[in-house]
Amino acid sequence: NWSGSLIVASLTGALGSSFLYGYNLSVVNAPAVYIKKFYNETWERRYGFSVDESTLTLLWSITVSIFAIGGLVGAIIVTPIVKFFGRKCTLLLNNVFAVAAALLMSLSLLAGSFEMLILGRIIMGVDAGIALSALPMYLSEISPKEIRGSLGQVTAIFICIGVFTGQVLGLPEIFGQESRWPYLFGAIIVPSLIQVVILPFLPESPRYLLLEKHNTSKAEKAFQTFLGKDDVSHEVEEVLAESRVQRNTKLVSILQLLKTHAVRWQVITVVVTMGCYQLCGLNAIWYYTNNIFSEAGINHDTIPYVTLSTGAVETLAAVFSGLVIERLGRRPLLIGGFGLMVVFFGVLTISLTLQKTVHWLPYLSIFCILAIIASFCSGPGGIPFVLTGEFFQQSQRPAAFMIAGTVNWLSNFAVGLLFPFIQSGLQTYCFLVFAAICFAGATYLFFVLPETKNKTFHEISQAFAKRNKVPLEMQEMNHHSGERKSSAEQESNFTSPVNNGETKQGIV
Repeated sequence: NWSGSLIVASLTGALGSSFLYGYNLSVVNAPAVYIKKFYNETWERRYGFSVDESTLTLLWSITVSIFAIGGLVGAIIVTPIVKFFGRKCTLLLNNVFAVAAALLMSLSLLAGSFEMLILGRIIMGVDAGIALSALPMYLSEISPKEIRGSLGQVTAIFICIGVFTGQVLGLPEIFGQESRWPYLFGAIIVPSLIQVVILPFLPESPRYLLLEKHNTSKAEKAFQTFLGKDDVSHEVEEVLAESRVQRNTKLVSILQLLKTHAVRWQVITVVVTMGCYQLCGLNAIWYYTNNIFSEAGINHDTIPYVTLSTGAVETLAAVFSGLVIERLGRRPLLIGGFGLMVVFFGVLTISLTLQKTVHWLPYLSIFCILAIIASFCSGPGGIPFVLTGEFFQQSQRPAAFMIAGTVNWLSNFAVGLLFPFIQSGLQTYCFLVFAAICFAGATYLFFVLPETKNKTFHEISQAFAKRNKVPLEMQEMNHHSGERKSSAEQESNFTSPVNNGETKQGIV
């Protein structure tokens, strides 16, 4: 089922999209000291005095957190973009934001303007907000249902690879130096250019071509390219079954989607999984990593190299998830991932609280950090994006991804804003808050989430029908009613002869 074109499309799409999101999460950590020095020198050159500590902290906080604000903007504007330009073209056009952001951030030191760095961060956030909606949408629509989960995990795998790459390039021997830190941001251009060169030679989403552009010939060619076979009649007919119902259905708005009873629990489940994806405490883990490694007695100069282990574990866990998701399913990986995070957060809280009394406990803390990262990336790190693509019909999918993206970025911003206060108030017990969130998410998913592997979009909708209080009979009636309506509208354009020689409008 893994054709060459399918592999190239997924890798190229992810390289210029989710890879850059992960890269920009970690790239600001290594040069933080040098960037703050640049801010201070720029301020002193302009105003004749050094910036005070509180203002410098505010400028740095804005630089880091404004990425989430840009992501929220990107998630909001992605729906009209994917509607008019398509999934593939949206990914290509999105590179304009990436290149513009890279130029602004990499040239900020040369121009002596920290505002360029901040503006570049927010533009890069817009790129990430669009990418994290358009890429899962594209991957879910080009893949056969048998490998839809594995292909969807490419998003999570490349986020992890991006984080790891940012850590590697930030080492002192590469770009982690005062004179070289702008190159860390200039490197963003490389994945974007690779995507711009390769992706135009690959087809648009066949479901988009068939259901929204009504171009059957191009859709068939796209299916043939992605599936690597000539006979795609079964796949085309499967999509046409949905097409007959939606032929005259416009893309629904967010408000219309929220009012639709037939997808109420799908929307709630997406909100819960996306909220837990950001609120589960992984960002807090990154905050604590250097401190825990230091407490374990690791030399300060060695910590950046030891930190690479977190990125490596993250990447390996995401790859493992991609390999087993079609065997184990979405449900066990998602619930199991959150469940293991609850256990390891509990152990981490104990080890951090008592680590000064027992000499070997800091090493247990290191193990817990790696275990939490592995638990997250094996399920919760990528499956929420897969589920958002699987839960909704073609006309509902852009609005669903907008809702998911909005929850994702608002939660991201909330963690960045509130975590310092949680940490200062609860100290090492702050991880119990995240354990409670993971437990609540796992409990909800255990009772609500059906398994979606190897199921068509219509079958997944049927799995939610009882919970949505929409009888299956009514769903089927609406389905056939939609077919009859479409047929009537087609046949009303023709006339049919009758026995007495007269002509009447064809009526069904």
